[in-house]
Amino acid sequence: MITNLRDIGGITVPTGTLKEGYFYRSGQLVGLEKKDILFLEDDCRIKKVYDFRNKTEISEQPDMDMNNITIENIDILASEDSSSIASLQGMLDIDQSDVEKAMFETYEELVVSDSALSGYSKFLTEILEDNQPILFHCFAGKDRTGFAAALILKIAGASDQSIMDDYLKTNESRKSANKQIIDSLKSKLTEQQLNALELALNVDKTYLCHAKKVLEEHFGSFDNYLLKGLKLDTDYVDQFRKKFIV
Repeated sequence: MITNLRDIGGITVPTGTLKEGYFYRSGQLVGLEKKDILFLEDDCRIKKVYDFRNKTEISEQPDMDMNNITIENIDILASEDSSSIASLQGMLDIDQSDVEKAMFETYEELVVSDSALSGYSKFLTEILEDNQPILFHCFAGKDRTGFAAALILKIAGASDQSIMDDYLKTNESRKSANKQIIDSLKSKLTEQQLNALELALNVDKTYLCHAKKVLEEHFGSFDNYLLKGLKLDTDYVDQFRKKFIV
C-alpha cells in the first residue's frame, strides 16, 4: 500500500483547473506490492519519482525498484543534520515539549536553507521542462513533500485555503500508517516518547503558516521567493500555467 498518496490536481484556480494526473505526492515507496507498482506505472502513468529524503533515510529504507520509473534523489534538508525531525529518527529523538519548536525550525529550513532553495529550484525547473506525470515524496510525505505541494499549488494560482486543505489531508491519510509505526514501537519507547512521536507524525496548519511568514520576511513576496530565492525564470509562472492549467 502506498501511504499518503494523492493527486494534487483538479484544484480550481482563477484561470481554470490544475491538470489531474501530473502531480502525485506520497510517503516513501517501501514495502510495495506488485499491484502498487503497476498502479503507479499504468494507472498514474508516472515516469519519474522525486525522493526528498537524505542519504541515511534512503540507505535504511530505499524506494522499491520500478522498471519503468526513474527515481531521482534531491536531499531537501541536506543543510540540516540527519536527525532533522522530518525523518523518523529525528522524530524518535525529540521530546514532546520540543516538537512544535523543532517543526517551526524545520519549516524555516524548508524556506531558507541552501539545500532547500537549490533542491526545490531543481525540482520545479525539471517538472516544467519534462512535462510528464511525476510523484514526489519524503519519509512521511508531509513536510518536505507538503511544502513542495504547496509551492506547486501556489504557482498554479490556488487559494491559501485550497493549499491548506491539501496540506491537512495528510493527517487523515496517514492515520493507519502512523498507528502501525506507533504500535510497532510501544515496547521500545516510553509513553512520553510515544506521545512526541504521535505529534511529530502529524501536520499542523501553524507549520505551513510559519513557512509563509518566514518566506515573506526573507523575500518580501512569493514572486520574489521564486525569482531571488529559487532563481527561476521570470516567466516561470506563466509557462507553468500554460502547460498545466486547463
